[in-house]
Amino acid sequence: MSEKMDKLVKLGSEVVMNTYTRYPVALDHGEGAYMWDIDGKKYVDCVGGIAVNSLGCNNEKLVKKISEQAAKLIHCSNLYYTEPQIQLANMLVKNSDFDKVFFCNSGAEANEAALKLCRKYAKLKNKKGSDIITMIKSFHGRTYGAVTATGQDKYHKGLDPLLPGIKYAEYNNIESLKAVVDENTCAIMMEVIQGEGGIIPADKEYFKEVRKLCDENDILLVFDEVQTGVGRSGELFAYQAYGVAPDIATLAKGLAGGVPIGAMLATDNAAKGFNPGDHASTFGGNSLATAAGTVVIDELLNNGLLDNVKKQGVYLTEKLNGLKDKYSIIKDVRGMGLMQGIQITVPVGEVVKKCIENGLLVVGAGADVVRFVPPLIISSVEIDEAINIIDKVLSEF
Repeated sequence: MSEKMDKLVKLGSEVVMNTYTRYPVALDHGEGAYMWDIDGKKYVDCVGGIAVNSLGCNNEKLVKKISEQAAKLIHCSNLYYTEPQIQLANMLVKNSDFDKVFFCNSGAEANEAALKLCRKYAKLKNKKGSDIITMIKSFHGRTYGAVTATGQDKYHKGLDPLLPGIKYAEYNNIESLKAVVDENTCAIMMEVIQGEGGIIPADKEYFKEVRKLCDENDILLVFDEVQTGVGRSGELFAYQAYGVAPDIATLAKGLAGGVPIGAMLATDNAAKGFNPGDHASTFGGNSLATAAGTVVIDELLNNGLLDNVKKQGVYLTEKLNGLKDKYSIIKDVRGMGLMQGIQITVPVGEVVKKCIENGLLVVGAGADVVRFVPPLIISSVEIDEAINIIDKVLSEF
């Protein structure tokens, strides 16, 4: 570590609150699917800000749009209409099964909005109860409602009492879900692919059974697509690959290419739960973030980016399976599109650390999975570079 890097890391540890286990690397700039630290060291980026930098770094169209919009209007109150917000909402509605969009600033906020909408809907329909069922090993965010909805005990420590009326079922197990559904249930919330739980995709038949269960009991189905949405799966929304549409979906991460944004989408029926004053966000859907979002969606739908995700997703799977055939410490390869992971029997943190030392940025998922969520613009050349580095790292265990 250089003196410059050392000084910055030390200052950061003094003045930034200790809520992250950080690696001693200070990133400075990027280009496409590459990042450089302040010492000029180059990395292949398979983290993408954890599935955020959908267009990579320094994308010409995104930079131009952000610059132009910043010169016009960065923010105004949601008491007024703005063109970028309406344009982005229309893009999302026209290319999904939803009718209405609520904009906020993060995935946790989007999930909080969904939780509120579900309970408001239950009151509107005069349902007996307002219980919401989520999944074991799920992750929905760090705010109070979202962290309660997260089905992992480690995120609940020291936070009692949690939000009441949240129950948990085993993911991909319809009988486990049926066992906790009753007349008090108003909603079921789940990820299409469990991210922090270890890159665990849903089974198609399971999703069909869940949809049927919800329809039979007038229960809202919510898909958390904060990480899987916006092209990450190879479809605009991951649920589209399953042929099962929810009543509500949440987005964030890659929606604006790195500018903070969140969104909750709902059918007209579900959206009836909200009236003016029931929910709001000061910064949500501001002109800068939504203008950036229009570029991302346009690239996905009209400029071949979804096709690239599908193509490179297949290629990444092939390469990861090649490593699995080579190393017995890899127990599984799973995921979809450019959201994939390898389950390993050696410490994930050590693998991630060695990858960083060798010029590859990857991140863990759950206790035993190395996650790959690169920018959606990544090419086979860059995937090959990443695979060569992790191959070298795994050979040392």
